[in-house]
Amino acid sequence: MKRKVTKAIFPVAGLGTRFLPATKSIPKEIMTLVDRPLIQYAIDEARAAGIKEFIFVTSRGKGALEDYFDNAPILEQELRKKGKNELLEVLKDTNMDSGAIAYIRQHKALGLGHAVWCARRLINNNEPFAVILPDDVIAAEKPCLQQMVEAYEDTGGCMVAAMEVPSEKSSSYGILDVKGDLGTMVSVKGMVEKPSAEQAPSNLAVIGRYILTPKVLQSLNRMKSGAGGEIQLTDAIAEEINQDRDVYGYRFRGERFDCGSKAGFLRATVAFGMARPELRDEFTSYLEDMVSLTKAAE
Repeated sequence: MKRKVTKAIFPVAGLGTRFLPATKSIPKEIMTLVDRPLIQYAIDEARAAGIKEFIFVTSRGKGALEDYFDNAPILEQELRKKGKNELLEVLKDTNMDSGAIAYIRQHKALGLGHAVWCARRLINNNEPFAVILPDDVIAAEKPCLQQMVEAYEDTGGCMVAAMEVPSEKSSSYGILDVKGDLGTMVSVKGMVEKPSAEQAPSNLAVIGRYILTPKVLQSLNRMKSGAGGEIQLTDAIAEEINQDRDVYGYRFRGERFDCGSKAGFLRATVAFGMARPELRDEFTSYLEDMVSLTKAAE
């Protein structure tokens, strides 16, 4: 009998140096995409997938992240006094029940695998868990992790979100070595972290959504540094394959935005802004004007 996926790990210990100076005092995960911080999109996706317990792997300077999910009684009192009930409803999604959220410190930046390993004591020996990277924001009619959880109910094993990337981008991703193509899913016989275009076994890249078994944590216990001198999560997942345990890549339905880069963050801002009915007309008009001015300047 397969266990339900009810816990998720959010590795949020990074310094966000690509967004300096903004991230000098503000965690990158709190930076807003339209009017919600990146971490809120990740939390909403996890909730939609049935996640009940949220584990944040943080580092020094992430206090604002913890405060974000706390109640704000003074603010709520003021909104209530002014009859701003719609804003009160908005705030409800930012509050976490007592005991639903845990914070673990990653004291050294030793890679994604190490960050996940830091949460090992909060995962039971027989329960699967999800990993969500908030930098990867996915716009989808049905949230990406929910798609994966539904597929996982039939497959078990380990599952990673996957999307096709141009071969010249292979060195920026973990790339799947495909054993069998099942349509929406592929069975995986290997994973290579950040290969060159010539060495990439396919064009299917791993994106920041995972459903993993506790066996992966046991492998991380034994892991040494991999690509980039870091402990790689993909290496631990590859060990599952070496042990003849099932690993799948899931071709999710939706559009992924790399909000860990400035260009990706700007693309996401445009896409999510235009998706909002109350902003669409004014925003679209502005963008059209900007394009016209650029063409005229050429």
